[in-house]
Formats: sequence, C-alpha cells, structure tokens
Amino acid sequence: MRRLLPDPSPDLDDAALVEAYRLPAGRRLRVDFVASLDGAVTVGGRSAGLGSPGDERVFRTLRALADAVLVGHGTAAAEGYRPVAADPHVAELRTALGRPVSAPVVVVSRRASLAPGDRLAVSPTVLVTCAAADPDRRAALVDAGVTVLLCGDDDVDLPAALDALAERGLEQLVCEGGPVLLTAALAAGVVDELDLTIAPALVGGPDRLVAGPLPDVVRPRLLQVLEEDGVLFTRYAVDR
Repeated sequence: MRRLLPDPSPDLDDAALVEAYRLPAGRRLRVDFVASLDGAVTVGGRSAGLGSPGDERVFRTLRALADAVLVGHGTAAAEGYRPVAADPHVAELRTALGRPVSAPVVVVSRRASLAPGDRLAVSPTVLVTCAAADPDRRAALVDAGVTVLLCGDDDVDLPAALDALAERGLEQLVCEGGPVLLTAALAAGVVDELDLTIAPALVGGPDRLVAGPLPDVVRPRLLQVLEEDGVLFTRYAVDR
C-alpha cells in the first residue's frame, strides 16, 4: 500500500498505517465504509464483495485504534458480527499498541433488537436503545452481560448516546455502518471523519452510502489518499 496524498510514500507497513490513521486525543466519531464507484456499499447484501486485502488492513487498523466499534443492529446481523477479541489479528495489533485486547461493540437499535443468545449478546457489548424498547428484552440483555444505555424516548438520541459512551471512557469510536446509522449521524452533526474505501467496481445495487436526504449538503475535506491494486483509501474530515 502506498500513500498518494498528502506526502507520497511508496510502501506503508503496519506501523506506518497506524500512524496514517491515528487520531489526536479527545472525542472523535469516525466512519469506516467501503463503496463502489457508483456508491453501492454491498454486493448481495454484504460488504465483503467490495473488499480487498488492503481494505481488511485498514479495517483492522481502525478497530485497533478505537475505544469501541459502533454499528447498527441490521449491519451487525447481516455481516455476522462477533466481539472484537474474536479477531486475532486485531487483538495482536491492539496488544502491540499497548491497548486492551478487546474493545466493546456498541450496537444501536431503537427496538433493542439484539437478542439473548446472539453472538454479540455478551460482555463487553453495549446496546444503545431508547425508552420505547421492550423492557423485558432490555432486562434479559442486562442479565446476559450486555450494558444497555437508554438514550432518547421514541428513537435513539445519537448525541446523548455519544455523551454516555464518552462518560464510560469510550471516546474514540469507529462506526462501521450501516447507511441508516450513517445518515442519522450526519443529520445529527456528530460525524468527525469519513474513512472511505473506494473499490474499482460498478454494482448498481440498492444499498447506497447514504440512505436518504440530509438536512444540508455535507462537504468533507480530503485529508489523505492511499492506494493499493487500484483501490483508493480516502480519509476525509467532516466539519461540524
């Protein structure tokens, strides 16, 4: 993998890739997506069809640097999410960085759709939901070891959720989708960075990067471009 912008570099090893994506101290919400040239984010309902070895390296690097992984329940279910520690490559990289082996997966679900017995329904998973979610389901998840945060009444209040996570020491988050969660986060003005892998493919599928109209046009600023085998790895700042 090579860096094209801002300072060209012919080869980035794992340590250099970490430095390319390291954030300054403090609260940050970065969003990690892979998309085709025409804006599709899945092939056959999953993102794997757009992935590459380089995208996997970036994915693991962002997880290694994060205090927690934020994801919508629909994406977690479709992609077969497991606890972060289940990936030995991420665990090894986190250990090399002097960080805990695992990081919580924070599942966002208005209906508390995570069910006891699911692979993520264990400690240290966090469920962010709202007061309207079924109380029996919430109680069962707590009994299973899940931390349940109520943020909002009829829907999830994302700014309140990020405040609650930061109070627990989970300040630097990587959001891995899906498009509905990204759209809500952009509309709420809580996104700080978009890390977008652009795959050289045309898909024409229904699942797009942004799921619906936004209140205002968002104009991210380009910070960095990496490249490997025709795949572009871009890093954008999103000014609030």
